[in-house]
Amino acid sequence: MAEGKVKQEQVRQMFDRIAPTYDKLNHMLSLGIDRRWRRKAVDALGKFKPQQILDIATGTGDFALLLAKRIKPGHITGADISEGMMAVGREKVKQEGLQDTISFEREDCTKLSFTDGSFDAVTSAYGVRNFHDLDAGLREMQRVLCSGGHLLIVELTSPPRFPMKQLFWIYAHVVMPLLGRLISHDSSAYTYLPASMEAFPQPEQMEGILRKAGFAEVQWKRFTFGISTMYLAKK
Repeated sequence: MAEGKVKQEQVRQMFDRIAPTYDKLNHMLSLGIDRRWRRKAVDALGKFKPQQILDIATGTGDFALLLAKRIKPGHITGADISEGMMAVGREKVKQEGLQDTISFEREDCTKLSFTDGSFDAVTSAYGVRNFHDLDAGLREMQRVLCSGGHLLIVELTSPPRFPMKQLFWIYAHVVMPLLGRLISHDSSAYTYLPASMEAFPQPEQMEGILRKAGFAEVQWKRFTFGISTMYLAKK
């Protein structure tokens, strides 16, 4: 098995394990600010009024649910490699009565099963850093977008300036793993989180990567001192 596939399988197993506590921990670790980041990102996409949306690395469906409520598209397909995460998402969608709007499919982000130009928006919130091949994943996102369609990515990033850069390093490397271990009982998942953030390209580099993947009109915006960054681009 190739190195990338090994990472993909490890990530899948990790998210299957932490699925039951994932939402609680996410909101706790971000002090609830992640909800505001998500709303701002969805509203930036909403002005284009997409009707067919693919939400990649959908996890437990939080972003798909927010897209459904604030944009009200025709349909949202949530795609992920973790059945454990999507099982939680399906239950949440059922509780909200949105089964006709949101569906879930297990997909490899680097080899999507959808035909070219199937969607007028592709989104991903806090999942792109888990791709075992970022370039291949972005090319697939571009491929399944229709001409003129929009890509929206929201991702955790490292704050670029003192003192937030140093304070966030301490929080990510000390507080996150401790809380993650206490609540999810998984010693590796929330050690992986800061490592994956630090390995992910910073916005200036990510802009070039998106253009290389075939996107144009690339915009990005930092949230909360650069802890999170939104990317918006067009095919």
